[in-house]
Amino acid sequence: MRGGRPIRRAGTFAALAGPLVLVAFPSASVAGSGGQQRVQSETLAEGVAPHGVRIEAEGPTDVVQRVITIEPGGSTGWHYHDGPLLAVIASGTLTRTLEDCTVEVSHAGDSFVEPHGPGHVHVGRNLGDEPVVLYATYMVPQGAPLSVDAEDPGCPG
Repeated sequence: MRGGRPIRRAGTFAALAGPLVLVAFPSASVAGSGGQQRVQSETLAEGVAPHGVRIEAEGPTDVVQRVITIEPGGSTGWHYHDGPLLAVIASGTLTRTLEDCTVEVSHAGDSFVEPHGPGHVHVGRNLGDEPVVLYATYMVPQGAPLSVDAEDPGCPG
C-alpha cells in the first residue's frame, strides 16, 4: 500500500461503449483446469449513461475504485481530477456544480464521466435528505492524487 491506497497495476485503460450498464453475473460454476470452481460476484451499482461513455488514459495509469458516501448537507469541496472518473450513483441525488457554474443533477441509477484537468473544477453536494452513495472509478496518471483541491470559480451558492 502507498499512502493508504491499495497497490495498483499500471496500464493503459481505454473504453468506448454505448449506454453503460454495469452488471455482475450470479454465482456460476466455471470449468477450470482442476475441475469445477465456484465464482461469486455481487453487483455493487448499476447505472446508465444516456449519451454513451468514452474514456481514454495514456501511459502508466492508476485505476482505483471507491465507494463514496456524502451525508445530507455534505459536499466534496471544489476539486478536479488529473484523469477521467467514471461514477455510478447507487442511491440518493448528487448535485454537481461545474466550472462554468452550470448545475448537473444525478439520481440513483445515473452514470457519468467527469472530464479531467484543472479546467474542469467541480463540487458535488448532497442537497437531499438521504445519503448519496456513488461508486467511482478513477483513472489517473501513475502516482497522481485521486483529486486536487481547487478554488470556487465564483459560482453562486
